[in-house]
Amino acid sequence: MIRYIFITGGVVSSLGKGIASASLGALLQSRGYRVRLRKLDPYLNVDPGTMSPRQHGEVYVTDDGAETDLDLGHYERFTGVSARQSDNITTGRIYQRIIEKERRGDYLGATIQVIPHVTNDIKEFVLSDPGEGVDFVLCEIGGTVGDIEGLPFFEAIRQLGQELGPQRACFIHLTLLPYIPAAGEMKTKPTQHSVKELRSIGIQPQILLCRCDRPIPVNEKGKIASFCNVRLTSVIEARDVGHIYDVPMAYHAEGLDSEVLSHFGITDAPKPDLSSWEKIAQTIRHPDGHVTIALVGKYTDVPDAYKSVSEALGHGGLANKVKVDIRFVDSEKFDDPKASLDDLEGVHGILLPGGFGERGAHGKMRVARYAREHKLPCFGICYGMQLSVVEAARTLAGIKDASTSEFGPTTEPVVGLMGEWTRGNEKVTRDANTDLGGTMRLGAYPARLKEGSLVAEVYGTLDISERHRHRYEVNTGYIPALEKSGMIFSGMSPDGRLPEIVELKDHPWFIGVQFHPELKSRPFEPHPLFASFIGAAVKQSRLV
Repeated sequence: MIRYIFITGGVVSSLGKGIASASLGALLQSRGYRVRLRKLDPYLNVDPGTMSPRQHGEVYVTDDGAETDLDLGHYERFTGVSARQSDNITTGRIYQRIIEKERRGDYLGATIQVIPHVTNDIKEFVLSDPGEGVDFVLCEIGGTVGDIEGLPFFEAIRQLGQELGPQRACFIHLTLLPYIPAAGEMKTKPTQHSVKELRSIGIQPQILLCRCDRPIPVNEKGKIASFCNVRLTSVIEARDVGHIYDVPMAYHAEGLDSEVLSHFGITDAPKPDLSSWEKIAQTIRHPDGHVTIALVGKYTDVPDAYKSVSEALGHGGLANKVKVDIRFVDSEKFDDPKASLDDLEGVHGILLPGGFGERGAHGKMRVARYAREHKLPCFGICYGMQLSVVEAARTLAGIKDASTSEFGPTTEPVVGLMGEWTRGNEKVTRDANTDLGGTMRLGAYPARLKEGSLVAEVYGTLDISERHRHRYEVNTGYIPALEKSGMIFSGMSPDGRLPEIVELKDHPWFIGVQFHPELKSRPFEPHPLFASFIGAAVKQSRLV
């Protein structure tokens, strides 16, 4: 019997529903249960693929090629369960499906309405394809209760709560308890109003997860329980912690998983094994040293734009038992060739992340050259790899006009728009006029590594599979000239047509990859490339 847990948020946005959902999933896993996590996003975009990182943070990509909300990255990192296309839905996709059905005549002339057609589609998504042997499906509803665009989702889960019954459905509401310094009091009224709003649309939460920056006084807990119609033990303190990987243990200490199991009447649950989380917490609190990595990109004013990269760097630190200090550096300031690169002084490694467009790209190329000439460990990902290749073509191979067609027409397209590629037995074709949404090379693709290369040593195998999200590729016609100048193409697609990995000869650690390894890194299983990169940074720190 699959049980469903619905996580909603109130008072303000950005309270951490994704971390809360992922942490609860990890706690249920620690007791031996199998979980699946899903995200319901109320915005009208079909997916986040065309949204600015400044508005919505990074786009997370699954093995099966879905462009999804960044919270699915939290789900994967905390539970290790690979997300799928069927784990993220938006209002845009639901309306798209409904309109397609209506145009085909599937509704037999019925008037299409939010209830029942939209809500039925949402319910169908929640209940569909849970996976083999899954015990709990956790569904996070994006946005905040009271948002007009979220109403169909709240109505759908209200209906599911009735249809499934309390034995199979549980509602958890995440709220904020602000502390007012002038009054010297923690205020419960916002939480009361949030729950009142939720109850007005027919949902009574069974558990309240209360975000706060200090302990909740007993009186306030009692007030919340009384006015919000929940048990006192169901008012869970979600106090700020030092690191997101401390959250599962903090929630367990407050009894979150026990309350969930109690709601479902589960009395024989195994005791949780949190030893892995304790080990991570120990390493985070007592590292053997620290390294500083410069993350050079154009969205550095929005850290969520590089969420998976930042987490993967941290995982590399865990693998080497060091703390990784990330220095976010705006690449756009380096576009001016006369601009000083002083921001890179004292760093032990440089990471050039993915991105799009010409703005900030010339700055990234200057930084790639700096890393190459100063023998600094450098890791280029996707666009960062492409720009490193363009820079090497200009500086090392003597191709003065080398460029990427992403900047516009060029006589030396070292990087160009992919016309076609193969997915399984199907040929995929694209051109400059193709829609931007969902048309990139997306999802997991295999690559073959060069024997004796650094990446082959790092991976410990010659055959790998990694997740992609890109529209441009390094032009294979320039490989001979680049190889003569000291660049090694150490990873290619199995058919040899698409360059996947480059590295530099005579450099301690300079690797560029066309894919996004950060998407597969986990705290318990750091990605080998990030573990190796941070290892190289540790060596660099000892040389300084």
